Amino acid sequence: MHLTVEQALSIFPLSKGRLIAGKTGTSRIVKSVNVMDAPDITDWIKDGEMLFTTAYLIKDDIDEGIQLLRKLDQRGSAGLGIKLGRFWSDVPEPILDEADRLEFPLIELPYQFTFSDQMKGLFYAELQRNTKVLHSVLEKQKKLMQFALKPDHLSNFFHAILGIIGYPMAVVASRGHLVFNSTSMSEAQLLQGWPWKDRSQWVYSENGRHFCIPLTDKEEGIGYVLFYPTEPQLMKVEEGLFHQAAEIISYQMSFVYKEFVDQSVQNDLGYLLSRYLKGNGTIEALTEGAERLGIKLFEGSYQCVLAAVPPEIPESDRSKWLRDLREELKFHPELKNKQVIHFRIGEGEFSIFSADSFSGNGTLPALLAKGLQGLLGAVDATRRPRLSVSGRKCKPESLLKAFQECQDTQQIAERLGIRDPVIQFETVELAYLFQHVPDRKMQLYCDEVLQALLVKDPEYAREMLHTLEVFIDNDGQMNETAKQLYIHRNTAAYRLEKIGELLGVDYKSISDLLRLKLVFVFRQMLNS
Repeated sequence: MHLTVEQALSIFPLSKGRLIAGKTGTSRIVKSVNVMDAPDITDWIKDGEMLFTTAYLIKDDIDEGIQLLRKLDQRGSAGLGIKLGRFWSDVPEPILDEADRLEFPLIELPYQFTFSDQMKGLFYAELQRNTKVLHSVLEKQKKLMQFALKPDHLSNFFHAILGIIGYPMAVVASRGHLVFNSTSMSEAQLLQGWPWKDRSQWVYSENGRHFCIPLTDKEEGIGYVLFYPTEPQLMKVEEGLFHQAAEIISYQMSFVYKEFVDQSVQNDLGYLLSRYLKGNGTIEALTEGAERLGIKLFEGSYQCVLAAVPPEIPESDRSKWLRDLREELKFHPELKNKQVIHFRIGEGEFSIFSADSFSGNGTLPALLAKGLQGLLGAVDATRRPRLSVSGRKCKPESLLKAFQECQDTQQIAERLGIRDPVIQFETVELAYLFQHVPDRKMQLYCDEVLQALLVKDPEYAREMLHTLEVFIDNDGQMNETAKQLYIHRNTAAYRLEKIGELLGVDYKSISDLLRLKLVFVFRQMLNS
């Protein structure tokens, strides 16, 4: 039973009685009802218990009656009901005064009804209330499960949870910033006593009471949700509903809505990063700022990724692209367990990946291409975001160089007409190094190296040059070359043997391979 004294007094047949003292204590919770028929009953009183009596035990001694009220109040009793007419015709004034002083409800019970009648009335009313609450909780649980299987859009998520729970609530992220608030209280009032303990509990303050539940992601605290019920007392099953809602909020904040949790990082650390990349800050200030936020920015080697959307894309589409791209980078099965920090900067989305979790320098671009295939593959290459990947860096002070490599990769790829969604710096590194070589010198070099092949029949020369270019692009892998050319491996080997004889190159010689690599880089730059 969890009724207030005021609510109990509205239930028949107790409603036929009247409150004669302790009116200011009617908010006390009635958890059970008992009959006082033993002189030492105060030793067995439970918190929230209301007693019914005929006043037989105290009829001859007013001081004993006053002491009884005091003991009941100390034990947390909800109130005392007295049936008049048999031993007392009126409750003595000193006892009424003491009940008012203690704010202890004193009730004159209706004489025509037995204690059993009144207790049955209360228990029946409580049964009806509990049944109604259980039906309500069950309906809310169904709605929560339906919502968990198909969550609403970001802007409506917390409002949807609020609508289901039906009580004011607030959500606070792990660093103490307010994420959502439907209460009438200010942020300062909500955050009173911060930081909080990592356990579910009822919290009482001058602003009322609320139920606080920690939000976790893989045993890591990501925030708290506070529920402010309007009912004076809740059943355990209703507290269970709060826990169920907290689980859903934890899941959504950990995955789809983690940007809320990362907001302070974006505001504080993002500002320091932007200053550093613009040359107005130091790497020491950036790393110290990250440590203050509890983030290890550089642990071992790292690689940077810059995701940029073509400038001709409208701003609304651009924002959506970058938002969807970030979610894929963070939550795709191939990428979500990688240690990474994401930033929104002017150029687009900038990410720092820990390279220690990758087996090789080319692994990150491969994983990015695989992980983003569904997002980028179905869009025209001229409109989709392009990701550039820096080389592996080992020192924090190389971050600016890594960022510049990402920018240069974007620019070189645009110049060369490369439409691959993910491009690593090393694939355009030679073009970057030789971008200032005059076109005339590049043309002379290509003509000199390829002279013996260029004088052949144009169709024959074109086919052989394409074969050689694919071979060089695939780092001398014969099987991959044949696969991309849709020819037999022996055919590819025969062609390359003839080309080697014509040009006088040895494919086992690093110098010869470098000369051929430069030739095709120059040809690509000349044709761009």
